[in-house]
Order: sequence, then C-alpha cells, then structure tokens
Amino acid sequence: MNKIFYPAVFHPEEDGGYSVDFPDLLGCVTEGNTLAEAIQMAEDALGIYLYSLKEDKEQAPEPSNPADVATEGQDFVSLIEYDEVAYLRRTDNHAVKKTLTIPCWLDTLARERNINFSHLLQNALCKELNVTFS
Repeated sequence: MNKIFYPAVFHPEEDGGYSVDFPDLLGCVTEGNTLAEAIQMAEDALGIYLYSLKEDKEQAPEPSNPADVATEGQDFVSLIEYDEVAYLRRTDNHAVKKTLTIPCWLDTLARERNINFSHLLQNALCKELNVTFS
C-alpha cells in the first residue's frame, strides 16, 4: 500500500484543544490538547483504523476530496497521511523468530565467513519488498 491521505475535520475546543474526526471513517475520532498533539493523535487514529480494516480483510473507503468536506464555524479540514510501512515500523517493531531451511554446504560456508543470518534475511527482505530498514 502506498501513502494515502484522508481529510480530517479539526474542531477547536474552548479549552484550546482540538477534537478530530474523519468524515470517511465512521467512528474514527480523537483529540489533542494542542494542534500539534491533535495532528499526531489523528495520524495514530488513522493508522489504527486503516490497519484494523486490513486485518479484518475489509476494504478502506476512498478518501473524499477535502474541498467537498463541509465545516462549520472555526472548524477546518486538513489531510492526514497514512503510510502503512512507516506505521508498522513505528508501532509493530518487535522481533519474531522464523525457522528456515538451507543446504548444509551453504550453512557451512556462511558460518565460516561469520554471516549473521538474521541481518542477511532482514536486508534481503527489505530489498525484495523495496523498503528501507530504519
């Protein structure tokens, strides 16, 4: 999945904070004490929502055109980005054990050259998936 941008409506609150909702994503709401915090919380809420849809094998709705999103009073629309790879890198970076099979002669040569199998596999997967490991 490439990057995708959804319009979010920011509602200034009397206490100086902001509540945020996504018109295209029913129930995807959040808030923050400052605009910066509200944006960060919106990014997290969007990530959780879209990744949950994917886990449930449901299709994410197409984002609306921000110009078509109605607002009232001091409310405003801002686009919030979802980058699945960046989201997973930030939220699901724990190690998992994988078992693999290679020919004995290849294992012998690799061990003689002190090859780190985990590092090699991570690099190969990043290259194959066209992502960077950070």
